[in-house]
Amino acid sequence: MIHHMCRQCGVQYAASATPPASCPICNDGRQYVRWAGQDWTTMEELARDHKVVISDEDGVLSIIVEPAFAIGQRALLAETPDGNLLWDSVCLVTDEAVAALTARGPVKAMAISHPHYYSVIVEWSRALGNIPIYIHEGDRQWVTRPDSSIVFWSGETRQILPDLTLIRCGGHFEGGTVCHWARKDKPNVLLAGDIVQVVMDRRYVSFMYSYPNLWPLNARAVKHIAKALEPFDYDQVYSAFRNMRILEDGKGAVARSVDRYLKAIAD
Repeated sequence: MIHHMCRQCGVQYAASATPPASCPICNDGRQYVRWAGQDWTTMEELARDHKVVISDEDGVLSIIVEPAFAIGQRALLAETPDGNLLWDSVCLVTDEAVAALTARGPVKAMAISHPHYYSVIVEWSRALGNIPIYIHEGDRQWVTRPDSSIVFWSGETRQILPDLTLIRCGGHFEGGTVCHWARKDKPNVLLAGDIVQVVMDRRYVSFMYSYPNLWPLNARAVKHIAKALEPFDYDQVYSAFRNMRILEDGKGAVARSVDRYLKAIAD
């Protein structure tokens, strides 16, 4: 029995003797099936020529797989006095990466922004001591490897540690989630995945239903994201990919981006 992993999105599936017939996440309109056709690998195979790279990005620890694989997103480590959170996930777990993360203090939980980044979340949970994985119940149907470590939370917010609050924004997925990280001696951070995506000029963000297929969100969805974030103060925004971050006036940048977006789709 093998835990097959989709080569296109990097999401791992429940153990089976043969690969699944297809990847529902890639068959969905927000993603796509690779041009050469559906193909599968395993985390063990990936480890032969890939590695996990951990780096400091202006005070926030970033975790990626190199060479880039599948969607290529990064995970981030939110460090707090009450324990740390692994935000989002990457497609490979190594002993070295686990040692580097736990050296920064106990990782108490994981939280995932949306299904495209489920990757090998159960492998990470087990490697870190069977820690809980927080996923909004709105995305329950997309979980491809069910496990007792997964906590489906409901409602609009969920505090998982004193300084860490999950916020359901929706948009990209029904359960699309960001995390507000309150810091006492540094600027507050919004860990945003690509529910709120920092764009290349790093002064604005944007919002999409599908990024690869250039399918925008409607006005109602964007207004809901703005409303969900309004109660929270933050200066920095870290989104899904390496170096994509806003380090000053993050809340203002999001507000200006919402206005710009809504004007653009109204014309």
